[in-house]
Amino acid sequence: MKKIYFAVLALVCSNFYAQTKKDSITQMDEVIINENRFSTPISKQNRNIYVITSETIKKLPGRTLQEVLQYANGVDIRQRGPFGTQADISIDGGSFEQTVVLLNGAKVIDSQTAHNMLNLPLPVEVIERIEIVRGPAARIFGINSLTGAINIITKKPTDSGFLVSTYAGSNFEKDTQDTGDTFYGTGVQAGAVLGKEKQQHLIFASHDKSNGYRYNTAFENNKIFYQGNVQINDSNEILASAGYINNGFGANGFYAAPTDLNATEIVQTTFANIQSKHAITENWKIMPRVTYRYNYDDYRYLGNSNLTVGRSQHYTNSIAGELNSTVKLSKGEIGFGAEFRNEKIHSSNIGDHDRENVGLYAEYRTSFSEKFDVNIGAYGNYNSDYKWQVYPGIDASYAVTNDFKIIGNIGTSQRLPSFTDLYLKQTGNIGNTNLETEDAFQSEIGFKYNKKALSFNANYFFRKIDNYIDWMRNATTQPWQSQNTGDLKTNGINLRGNYRFDFSKDSKWNILLAYTYLDSDFKNQRTEIYSKYLISSLKHQITNTIDYQYRNFSVLFATRFNERITGPSYWVNDFRVSQSIKKFTIFLDAQNIFNATYYEVGAVPLPSRWFTLGAKIVTF
Repeated sequence: MKKIYFAVLALVCSNFYAQTKKDSITQMDEVIINENRFSTPISKQNRNIYVITSETIKKLPGRTLQEVLQYANGVDIRQRGPFGTQADISIDGGSFEQTVVLLNGAKVIDSQTAHNMLNLPLPVEVIERIEIVRGPAARIFGINSLTGAINIITKKPTDSGFLVSTYAGSNFEKDTQDTGDTFYGTGVQAGAVLGKEKQQHLIFASHDKSNGYRYNTAFENNKIFYQGNVQINDSNEILASAGYINNGFGANGFYAAPTDLNATEIVQTTFANIQSKHAITENWKIMPRVTYRYNYDDYRYLGNSNLTVGRSQHYTNSIAGELNSTVKLSKGEIGFGAEFRNEKIHSSNIGDHDRENVGLYAEYRTSFSEKFDVNIGAYGNYNSDYKWQVYPGIDASYAVTNDFKIIGNIGTSQRLPSFTDLYLKQTGNIGNTNLETEDAFQSEIGFKYNKKALSFNANYFFRKIDNYIDWMRNATTQPWQSQNTGDLKTNGINLRGNYRFDFSKDSKWNILLAYTYLDSDFKNQRTEIYSKYLISSLKHQITNTIDYQYRNFSVLFATRFNERITGPSYWVNDFRVSQSIKKFTIFLDAQNIFNATYYEVGAVPLPSRWFTLGAKIVTF
């Protein structure tokens, strides 16, 4: 398989080289990165940032946020269920609790457990881009951005219209352990957009249902999402969004394999956000924000057959307020802000708890010359459980030429233990109220090359995480307990290249190839010998997409290679072909086309080869 893949890749690359001199070149588009206080063109960024655009999302063989992110270099999506049912996310070898997710800059933090953090009522059709920020980002985004941040930016369509889409898929295997039915999955989505010069509104709803891909993996997922933008005048703008998702699924092997064969879980999430931008003067802007999130998690160890044994119910509420501001000076720009966050949980096996968090931001950005840029700042955090802590950071870049830039940054950040880490009381899992916060220090150096249709990034980083939290035990008969297990040191290399060009006005190629290497080592590790999460961190990762477009026809081949610290390595290859006729598009996805057997979490095998046929009409 490896030899075949690399032979195809080499052939395609050689063809690209042969065509370069005679074909026209497409200039890569500039993207503005939003960091709550500063907005910076990606070419001017001093950090390692990767952007997944809406055009890329359209071509990828996936229909959910989780499936899109699995093609991102350095991002580790570890799925328990298929097609976005449930997935953990981490960046560059961190744990699934150490990455913060944001929606238009508003933090999505699940204080119960980050297992539910990606349970968002967000269809991929409304995503304008996904910004992946590598490394500690406390001075930009605050708490829990220990190894990075993922900021999802939604569209602001200016044209009115509607969307209707549907799909159906199967692996053509039968459920021999239960019903004998062939496994399948179906879905339908509808949405409408009202786009005017001064206001834009969109609303989307979707229903996805499947009987699974093996015993007790069926799911039903319902979403609704609204967003409204109003431009009051040139100086004032309001953005509001709200959504609800009801996600029920079979949880066979999710947390206690093999005894949880019949387990089920229901997760319901409500998210609402209102934020605005106000230009007080030509040089002074303020940006207030209020965010609310409610999450209900109902885990049933024995499924619906006996709700009196092994059932866990968690009700989590969080509300946050934030005020950011920027002031342009004669030499540079100052950004400052403050945030308040209250988190509460009512739970059958965690108990009733609440905590408050206050954060203060201060940043300064300047250019010492046309080639030398510096961002420096700090985040001060007060938590009702952990008191005051301060996390500084600095980014810098030097443009050697117009096309070649050297970047470097030093950053610090923290992660607060979740309510599950602290207070869980189960037969097989016990929290630890003596946990300390995780603290990270990272230094990074690299370069960016961007000329016409070719871009290439190379970065090396060193990161140390103090008081790393994992769930440990001495023997298989003892319960798991959350522990500060020691200090984790990681050396990492990240390489990413993108090349695209035109054969003709109608014929276009694009190739993305990326590689990440991580070398992790524990210092001062405790004596526990079993770990839930650390032992399955990535060591090698390759992500690659090759796509070709001729007029309204496109075909994309995507491959992922993951080698973890323990366990077998695996290649997963996916394919999408689509054809558009005016506003109508039909597509065919083939996922895991070479039928690899692989696991991303514990003892949960992921689907075998799966085919999906779909169609949609988009008029905006």
